[in-house]
Amino acid sequence: MKRPTIADVAQRAGVSKGAVSYALNGQPGVSEATRQRILAIATEIGFSPSSAARALSAATAGAVGLALCRPARTLGVEPFFMALISGVEAELSARAYALTLQVVADHDAEIAVYRRWWGERRVDGVLVCDLRTDDSRIPALEQLHLPAVVIGGPDGTGELASLWSDDAAALTETVEYLVALGHRRIARVGGLPDLRHTAIRTDAFAAVCQRLGLADAVTVSSDYTGEEGGRATRRLLSAAHRPTALIFDNDVMAVAGLSVAQEMGLTVPADLSIVAWDDSPLCRLVHPPLTALGRDISAYGAHAARQLLAVVAGERPSRVQVETPRLTPRGSTAPPLR
Repeated sequence: MKRPTIADVAQRAGVSKGAVSYALNGQPGVSEATRQRILAIATEIGFSPSSAARALSAATAGAVGLALCRPARTLGVEPFFMALISGVEAELSARAYALTLQVVADHDAEIAVYRRWWGERRVDGVLVCDLRTDDSRIPALEQLHLPAVVIGGPDGTGELASLWSDDAAALTETVEYLVALGHRRIARVGGLPDLRHTAIRTDAFAAVCQRLGLADAVTVSSDYTGEEGGRATRRLLSAAHRPTALIFDNDVMAVAGLSVAQEMGLTVPADLSIVAWDDSPLCRLVHPPLTALGRDISAYGAHAARQLLAVVAGERPSRVQVETPRLTPRGSTAPPLR
């Protein structure tokens, strides 16, 4: 878990440490081409000139980082992240650690933030959310030797520590529950398609529907917002053979879907059953209250924080599976009208 040093920059650039110092401090003594090469290497490995003096100290930063590549408007209304962050904060504050939070536009910006945080000794480790297929952040973090815990998995996390739950099993249980009620036309409004957990749920949905002979089962993609979730619901319910049950990948889209169904004159659950992922107070405040897949998100965040602090302390990175989301039936699901 060694932080990059001026010696690392010099070795990669094939120059002396003195030449690196000249280049980083804008002093004469190196050519412009060499200066640019040294600056590029320093950026690549996360070494910051401003951290040179502090790098002599072995003191920790006393903080961990969380960079979120989500629209700020999504974070403001999605209970999942609020609960996750509250759990992380509770665990960190008990250990006199702080949380550094930053919203970024894309993965390149997120990787740049990691390099800056690590090079400037801003954080001792990071939590990584929203794991994607072929995620470029994983090799970047491994190259930086930055302690990290990926909230997601089980695959695609490289050598980093990870914390995950079995979304495929939860999705399978939900479809089997709806089929046991008598539903044969089931659709799903999924989240962002490039997220690994979305792909896991999509594959599990297709597999269980094929196994149970549900020929009309379909997944449509959305972005977790109420607006997009509502539009997807409207398209599905306007079809000639509309579904009798809908599964939503988060609570915000499910509440929006409920509103759209009622706007279209459908009664929930008589005409349409609805299941939400990520049980939250939103699911219990609407009428009828929503059947939902839930887990203790705050405890999930606290577990991730403990795991990260263990890695920071030098423990071997581990992959931990936590509880599978549990299905809680409420008033939004019932047998379909015959």
